[in-house]
Amino acid sequence: MTDAQPETPGVQAQYAARVAADLETNRKEQERIGAEVAALQEQLQALENDHAVLLSMQQALGSPGPATGKTKQQPSRPQKAVPAPRTSNSNSRPARPTRSKKAVATKDKPTPNSPKVEAETQTKPSPSPKAGPTLVELIDDHLVQQNEPRSAAEITTALAQALPDRTVKTTVVRTTVEGLVAKGRVQRTKQGSSVFYTSATPTEQSAAPQPETSSAN
Repeated sequence: MTDAQPETPGVQAQYAARVAADLETNRKEQERIGAEVAALQEQLQALENDHAVLLSMQQALGSPGPATGKTKQQPSRPQKAVPAPRTSNSNSRPARPTRSKKAVATKDKPTPNSPKVEAETQTKPSPSPKAGPTLVELIDDHLVQQNEPRSAAEITTALAQALPDRTVKTTVVRTTVEGLVAKGRVQRTKQGSSVFYTSATPTEQSAAPQPETSSAN
């Protein structure tokens, strides 16, 4: 115990020195923070002064002011009540009258005197009269009945005389006869610069015997 007593003043001195150093540090920190706070307060005061000047200028110019940090809560506008849709007493639409299929068909079917029927009657081609024998048949029959070769011009003349209501051209006749030649139903012979045609089908008169002519002779 006697050895520990002399060391007590030294330990206390160390603690005292450390506490004094901490106090000095705390004091300096307070001074630094106080200086910063004073500077911030000066800046805040300057901003407030500038704000007051700007507000007075804005009011003098008559322009609306900007929204500040604390905005006043505007009273809510009363909403207009939306009227409910009108409904009938039965709360349902009137039923549409239904039409029968027969009535619809009668309505859609045009009447005989309607403009639609008249237009269709006018535009509808009239039935053509019954067509007569074709040119091939006429030429074939004509050549069968001839005993001598015939040219295209002679065939055309004969057909034009037999059928005055029908237009017959030599070029068409020649083309038709050449088609019969290709089919083997007509024979073609050439005499100089002229071409003649003969039926390849024997006639009934030439094929059948003629007893009256032989007896007369």
